Amino acid sequence: MEGYDTAQICQNGHVVNSRVKANPQRNQNYCEQCGSATITNCPNCNSSIRGIDSSYRGSMSIGYHVPSFCINCGQPYPWIKSKLQAAHELAQETGGISDEEREVLQKSIDDIVKDTPSTPLAITRFKKIMVKVGQTTAGMFREILVDVLSEAAKRALFPS
Repeated sequence: MEGYDTAQICQNGHVVNSRVKANPQRNQNYCEQCGSATITNCPNCNSSIRGIDSSYRGSMSIGYHVPSFCINCGQPYPWIKSKLQAAHELAQETGGISDEEREVLQKSIDDIVKDTPSTPLAITRFKKIMVKVGQTTAGMFREILVDVLSEAAKRALFPS
């Protein structure tokens, strides 16, 4: 068996089964952690969500990383979309910053979830604005975004 199995993940990003084909008995229609419906295909292009490498013989989910973006169409999966939406809504509700800073914050949120040439600049801008909004609001952003940030952004923004 070569290639990758298919993963089943709930709409909120909880892994239900990282080996749908090899272990179909572990499939569930709904997530036991949050009750959300599960998916095995990208809602945008219908391609399978990449699961564990078929040659991997270890524990079912050890070594499996929940993907953020579809490898076939490049669109964010639902769990990323919902986190981004929550972060954008929080940015709209955030006081103590100008409308221009709010706009910069919105753009920075989109750029810190991807590893691109724009990520370091977005990290710098995000950090400057977080100083202005205070620890409570910055903590809310951390709670929403920590699981979806690019690795570079995660290390830079939340080193601990």
